[in-house]
Amino acid sequence: MKVVGLMSGTSADGIDAALVDLTGTGADTRIRLLAFDTFPYPPGVQERVLGAATRPLTVQTLAHLNVLLGELFARAAVEVVQHAGLPLEEVALIGSHGQTVAHAPAPVEDTGFTVRATLQIGEPAIIAERTGITTVADFRVRDQAAGGHGAPLTPFVHFVLFRHPTLHRGVLNLGGIGNLTVIPAGVGLEGVFGFDTGPGNMLIDGAVVHVTGGKQASDHNGPLARQGHIHARLLDWLLGHPFLALSPPKTTGREEFGAAYLRRVLTQVRRWQVKRADLVATLTTFTARAVADQVERFVRPRVALDELIVAGGGADNLVLMASLQQALPDVKLSRCDDHGLPARALEAVAFAVLAREAYEGRPNNVPGATGAARPVLMGKIVPGWHPQGRG
Repeated sequence: MKVVGLMSGTSADGIDAALVDLTGTGADTRIRLLAFDTFPYPPGVQERVLGAATRPLTVQTLAHLNVLLGELFARAAVEVVQHAGLPLEEVALIGSHGQTVAHAPAPVEDTGFTVRATLQIGEPAIIAERTGITTVADFRVRDQAAGGHGAPLTPFVHFVLFRHPTLHRGVLNLGGIGNLTVIPAGVGLEGVFGFDTGPGNMLIDGAVVHVTGGKQASDHNGPLARQGHIHARLLDWLLGHPFLALSPPKTTGREEFGAAYLRRVLTQVRRWQVKRADLVATLTTFTARAVADQVERFVRPRVALDELIVAGGGADNLVLMASLQQALPDVKLSRCDDHGLPARALEAVAFAVLAREAYEGRPNNVPGATGAARPVLMGKIVPGWHPQGRG
């Protein structure tokens, strides 16, 4: 089955699209990547998406943005298939994570109900109509309905790709947020666990935008961090963030480590007269140290990692990777690319796999990571109209 996976992460800088060929089923799925590309949002859309996540807006504005992103996700699906030189009719399914604009997994009591909330936009009905291909989307809510956090979503696919009979492995995705899947040697899916570790690239990117006056959006390969020195007082303050002390299952996002938190960081920067390059260097080290802190607190008591496989945009930051290796000296560090899959493609590939599992009626969450009461089938299915995509 050929399936497209679509993903836009916390940074909201564009849409990752992967076309994969899937054979086998469940945990024995075999994945062959046929094409991958990233499609930046048109000018102004990123700002509107981030605004939807951080500022009050009308329901009409949110509804409009939902449909607009549906159009953009549909176009990304069409283009990645074209890049592979295939007709759309050969694609059986699309899995779309959408764009998260709100994620509030902590339970809130309201008129006798326990409410956990999340919202992803990028209307799947638009994707199905524009492409003709059955589309699976809105993955998080079913896990939340079963008492989970609705995140992290990708541990099932990490297990499929990276489990090993004798090595205890972790899979760390460093997107806007860091999330970790732990796969002990030789276990089944029920032995897998995971959680969000804290910021991935989010704080680093925000600081780079600030110190360059918007001329740069990220510290690709880490040149700014390399110019600076770690500011010990700021690093200690960052490592005191209360999220790090929370026990799993746990997830986080822009609500904890977005613009509001960056403003608090910049207040400390001014108070302690931290140099610009030192700020980027310190936030890069904090991201790595936060991961190491979470491994020490919540992984080592259960299993000693042999290898940590890193994916996401953070895997391209050489300074961040070096800091991570320094913080975890007894763990072998590798990139997703070393295992045959581009680091930036992993999450888009994951949503192709999760969509196929949902479409064929198999549970695709990992309760050990999300905290759900049981395995559930995540994803809502919108039938297509191509012969291969009728549902």
